[in-house]
Amino acid sequence: MYLIAGLGNPGRKYEKTKHNVGFEVIDELIERYHVPYGGLDRKALYGKTVIGGQKCILIKPMTYMNLSGEAVRAYLDYYRMNPETDLIVIYDDIDLDPGQLRIRKKGSAGGHNGMKNIIAMTGTDAFARIRVGTGAKPENWDLADYVLAPFGKDERKAVDEAEKNAADAVELIVQGDMDRAMNLFNRKPEK
Repeated sequence: MYLIAGLGNPGRKYEKTKHNVGFEVIDELIERYHVPYGGLDRKALYGKTVIGGQKCILIKPMTYMNLSGEAVRAYLDYYRMNPETDLIVIYDDIDLDPGQLRIRKKGSAGGHNGMKNIIAMTGTDAFARIRVGTGAKPENWDLADYVLAPFGKDERKAVDEAEKNAADAVELIVQGDMDRAMNLFNRKPEK
């Protein structure tokens, strides 16, 4: 069984912002697999499905970004899952171009507060993650204002495509083909 956590912030005012691409990838998986809405439990919206023959729980933590680890930890504990083998986290990354993906088996939080909290709550950084590029913050912008802003039209197009690719990557990872997912998607998108 896999826990697939897409990071973001709850509420209408955060929809379609850079910080919510993790939620949007979960939405893509929900649409693809016709995942029934499970409700709000353990501080997250959730749904259960089967992807690539594997049982999966999809969650969108409702704790706001900086406390995402609370929901992740609660699901891992309840279902007795090991984060190092059963967890995939999807989130935004300002260090990647809009639409670029970076898939890794482990790694640091890289300054991302949601990931810092998940690493603190799970006690490990050795879990699968899919980073979706949102582009670098302009020099005169506050970081919070930037990640909570919507994408420009061209960026939105690239990110929509990246979110579909991230969902494809999830399908490969749960089937045990992490290396193939990395080989296919760890590249800059074509202009």
